[in-house]
Amino acid sequence: MSDQVQQRLTDIGPPHYSKFLPPIIKENYGKWKYHEIPRPGVLVHTAESGAKLYSVRAATPRLLSTNKIRMFAQLAEKYSNGYLRFTSRNNIEFLLTDPNNIDPLIEELTALGHVVGGTGNSISNMVHTQGWIHCHSAATDASGIVKAVMDQLIEHYKNMDLPAKIRIALACCLNMCGAVHCSDIAILGVHTRPPQINRELLPKQCEIPSVVASCPTAAIRPSTWDGKPSVEIDEDRCMYCANCYTVCPSLPLNDPDHDGLSIWVGGKVSNARTEPMFSKLAVPYIPNNPPRWPEVVDAVVNIIDVWRKYAHKHERVGEWINRIGWPKFFKLTGIEFRKEHIDDFKHAGLTYKRSVHLTY
Repeated sequence: MSDQVQQRLTDIGPPHYSKFLPPIIKENYGKWKYHEIPRPGVLVHTAESGAKLYSVRAATPRLLSTNKIRMFAQLAEKYSNGYLRFTSRNNIEFLLTDPNNIDPLIEELTALGHVVGGTGNSISNMVHTQGWIHCHSAATDASGIVKAVMDQLIEHYKNMDLPAKIRIALACCLNMCGAVHCSDIAILGVHTRPPQINRELLPKQCEIPSVVASCPTAAIRPSTWDGKPSVEIDEDRCMYCANCYTVCPSLPLNDPDHDGLSIWVGGKVSNARTEPMFSKLAVPYIPNNPPRWPEVVDAVVNIIDVWRKYAHKHERVGEWINRIGWPKFFKLTGIEFRKEHIDDFKHAGLTYKRSVHLTY
């Protein structure tokens, strides 16, 4: 269906992406032969026609002011004919056709405080969720932890000095708005207490049937308190999703004394060498310790240092763990094995078809 026909049929939804492609991509769409990484943060894609597209990748903090976005737009107008894109991990890429613009663009990005890199065997920018800045169910912050972690790992972003590429993600609770299920290392916020019931406010603020229906695990049932409508929560069924708090502000889940973080490892999306893999638990609980979260930073850096030392070339974190075995992973990293590591429900993770390669 042509763009014109599609535009006539509907006026809802986003415009077709092809409207925003640079001319060089439109002219060579589906006809790219190969790509190279001449230096960290710079890619060059070569088409069958011989045309070359240069991408300059830089990290961003994800949450950007309008002033910063205008600065990026000005750089794009100056160096890449107005074309740029954001990657799925919050990098910004400027799409250039003139290689002479690469160095001056990098100089200006560096002057603005945006590090160029994240290509090849390096750490890409961390994808993360909202955190305390504006999420009602967050067990931890997002931007603060990402800043603290990347401050320690920034050299691995600027240089391609790792055995393979590595992807790190952060989600502030198990609702997992981030890619923690499919990243090499994932930081996941965890609640450890069920919602606290404000029995005075609940009948004034909330509709009991809606609250009961909001729970995906049937942990909430209607009850009465002091002759007023209320609810009871079965703690064994609660999975701390905060869905009830979404419809009822009288059931707050956040708990500054007990909310914390966990570390997961071994996930990946790539089909190279092995099928995509889900991440598995490495560190069950780390307390929130803002503003720099030193325990979290140390745990992530430790895992990367050990993987970097013992992994084979091109071996992702999960592939390395599968080769050496989980007992040796715990031994090498010094992570304590605890009861939370015992997986008593493996069937789904082992039976889901995670690859596009279907065989019969």
